[in-house]
Amino acid sequence: MVDRLDTTAACAVKFCSHSHDISCSQCSLSALCLPIALEATEIDSLDDIVQRSKPMQKGTHLFRENDPFSSVYAVRSGAIKVYRVTNDGREQVTSFSFPGEILGMDAISKNKHASCAIALETSAVCAIPFEMLDQLSTKLPALRWRFFQIMSEKITTDQQLITLLGKNTAEQRVTALLLSISARNARQKLSATNFSLPMSRIDIGNYFGLTVETVSRVFGRLQKLGLIAVNHKEIEILKIKEFQDVAIGTYSI
Repeated sequence: MVDRLDTTAACAVKFCSHSHDISCSQCSLSALCLPIALEATEIDSLDDIVQRSKPMQKGTHLFRENDPFSSVYAVRSGAIKVYRVTNDGREQVTSFSFPGEILGMDAISKNKHASCAIALETSAVCAIPFEMLDQLSTKLPALRWRFFQIMSEKITTDQQLITLLGKNTAEQRVTALLLSISARNARQKLSATNFSLPMSRIDIGNYFGLTVETVSRVFGRLQKLGLIAVNHKEIEILKIKEFQDVAIGTYSI
């Protein structure tokens, strides 16, 4: 069950991303989420099965490892950290989910969640009951195709992470993450060069297998070279081309 929190914060988009009473057709993320593949009348059918809750507070779990699986979740606002707990009780971050993205699909095969998901900041999600989604997708082939496409994109992202962990330097890993957030912002029509990091340096280090000291040194070097400006969690990419070159290894720092 998603914990609920009332919000009175003003929103900069036409329809508040935190609001729990907007429809799929009204949502500013409809061009990124499942509705992108649907016609207007078909979106109404999807809208009928979507369950919306009020925002989750930072630190609230959306689901925990081994919880029974019933729904997949579309992030509407905020950011969600997905992690697993190792046999010795340590946390291992496996992904970060942002607005317009779907999570919880790893529970489909065993009918229980294989990981935990926790809000990194005030966040809102749409719960989409999987059984109802499956039934609807038999009537709407475009919906099923879009869901398969999302699963494929997730597999590709996981493969890219394995490549980063296996071969790339700490600088490449960190810059690749920042560029990923930049691209996600751009998809939402937000600034690609100015954004706030929802995750901590500790989370970034955990995600990439780096110490927090190494992550901090990378941020320091990027700032010293004038590639980024850092103010706590606020990031500004100052030289996007050079920054991209660091990520692919053609610009050494």
